[in-house]
Amino acid sequence: MWYNNILETIGNTPLVKLNTIIKGVPGTILAKIETTNPGNSIKDRMAVKMIEDAEKSGKLKPGGTIIEGTSGNTGMGLAMAAIIKGYKCIFTTTDKQSKEKVDALRAFGAEVIVCPTNVEPEDPRSYYSVSSRLEREVPNSWKPNQYDNLANSQAHYEQTGPEIWEQTEGKITHLVVGVGTGGTISGTGKYLKEKNPNIKIWGIDTYGSVFKKYKETGIFDKDEIYPYITEGIGEDFLPANVNFDVIDLFEKVTDKDAALMTRDIARKEGIFVGNSAGAAIGGLIQLKDKLKPEDVVVVIFHDHGSRYMGKMYNEDWLRERGFLQDEKLTAKSILAKKENTEIVTLDTQKSVLEAINTIKSMNISQIPVTQQGMIVGKIAESDILSALLENPGLKSAPISEIMTATFPFVDLNTSIDKISSLINKENSAVLVEDETGKIEIITQYDIINAISG
Repeated sequence: MWYNNILETIGNTPLVKLNTIIKGVPGTILAKIETTNPGNSIKDRMAVKMIEDAEKSGKLKPGGTIIEGTSGNTGMGLAMAAIIKGYKCIFTTTDKQSKEKVDALRAFGAEVIVCPTNVEPEDPRSYYSVSSRLEREVPNSWKPNQYDNLANSQAHYEQTGPEIWEQTEGKITHLVVGVGTGGTISGTGKYLKEKNPNIKIWGIDTYGSVFKKYKETGIFDKDEIYPYITEGIGEDFLPANVNFDVIDLFEKVTDKDAALMTRDIARKEGIFVGNSAGAAIGGLIQLKDKLKPEDVVVVIFHDHGSRYMGKMYNEDWLRERGFLQDEKLTAKSILAKKENTEIVTLDTQKSVLEAINTIKSMNISQIPVTQQGMIVGKIAESDILSALLENPGLKSAPISEIMTATFPFVDLNTSIDKISSLINKENSAVLVEDETGKIEIITQYDIINAISG
């Protein structure tokens, strides 16, 4: 058996039992692995549905251009369908989204315009506004508007809901979904509640988003809105696809918990998923007291981890945001294990001969060079040798004449991997400012000492 094109492979994604990451959570926890869709995300389902509905209604005409504001996954689904069906694509996205997502869209031949995150949806620079303007300006174009296009929810009502019902043999008691456009949770939830009104539908939200408070109070609170890192869930407006009547409750998860849980899913379950899956599992664990041992919980794993390699799966990115601390050695922990010795420096006006004598007496090979107490360069044995071979008379010259660029500076949270990569033939050390403002030096010997110590 074969498929006529890649779009026919969308759907029928597996349901996999989680075993390790949910220790202490009552019930059977099952993950719906949407990464097996050809575009590696659940958004393939609704992208094709929106296009097919637009073709039927005449909104999307042959040879047309699809214009959409997308964080990447919907764009991937649209771009894939556009290739098969003969359309062009222009996507607007935010500078919050991972570079991998933008690169993937461009790999499918789409034009991608990156817009600022930290602006109101009505702002002409927002990715919503720019996509709307392009729709007006580009001839024969169509904007799917995944947020308010109810074909989004309908795709999940027709596909995702029935799949889950059949795969659990009707035993599902809870559905847990990260909420962005609202299509997945609303369409799937509507179908499941029609089958069994007692099924609980739990939406996962993020801090900086309006969903939870609106569900609980009916108040749209602009003061709740602020920039956040978690991708794919939360909004600063109310999409038409979010059916608050279907969703029983919202649970907020922090950026840090979502990021670290995303990594844990890969490490503990061997399932390589994106940021919203981490948020969903984080939210489920926070809600575990509401579950019983006989419950059957389905959690949607929306997209693939490969789109987050520069973010959640990058330890330096995590450390820069204070999400990951001391799991690996950092500059701070290397300094803590280092003998407390004063850093040797030489002023730019010292002579080359004085540098030679200092290197000999201190048994070191490179020295930071200072000017008015600030480190401005370095001088190494190899620099001195090269200079004297060319001009032996340089012995009395100031070292400023032969010094080279200073050692790289790192901060206290920089990982040992990053520090090691900076130490090479040109740089035998890195510099770091400690918590008191004092400049310290870390050499290869210090790294070896910290590892073995």
